[in-house]
Amino acid sequence: MALFVSTYINKVDRKGRVSVPAQFRAALNIPAQPVFVLYPSFTLSAIEGCNVDFLEKLADSTSTSFDLFSTEQEDINTLIFSVSHQLTCDPDGRVVLPEEIMAHANITEQAAFVGKGKTFQIWEPEALKAHTAAARARAMQNRPQISLRASPAAEEK
Repeated sequence: MALFVSTYINKVDRKGRVSVPAQFRAALNIPAQPVFVLYPSFTLSAIEGCNVDFLEKLADSTSTSFDLFSTEQEDINTLIFSVSHQLTCDPDGRVVLPEEIMAHANITEQAAFVGKGKTFQIWEPEALKAHTAAARARAMQNRPQISLRASPAAEEK
């Protein structure tokens, strides 16, 4: 799976169309017509984006991490799957953002596509600046540590 990296700010037209960055379309790993999923973040004023494979893994994880019909499983299903939109780019690499998720992220004239590794987010550019500044301040204070682990594919060799 290719990774979503970097940040790209693209114009949104009056119809809600925006160009998906070419690098993101390539990371979606579907050359003909990139299909992907968008849903409103339930923790941020942003839109979460991923490919269908990632959403399937998330669905598998929720069904094994929570008891069937538990409040936690119901909340995740409601906050992710019930509000998700499966979208396809047009031949020019554009997509129409659904109105309700544009409103959630306060996106009007520009959209910032932000790589998050295996997923991506779409932000209103000024809100992204504030979010990034807050994340940088937390990181400077907390100094997070990351343990590098071998990928499952590397472990099989």
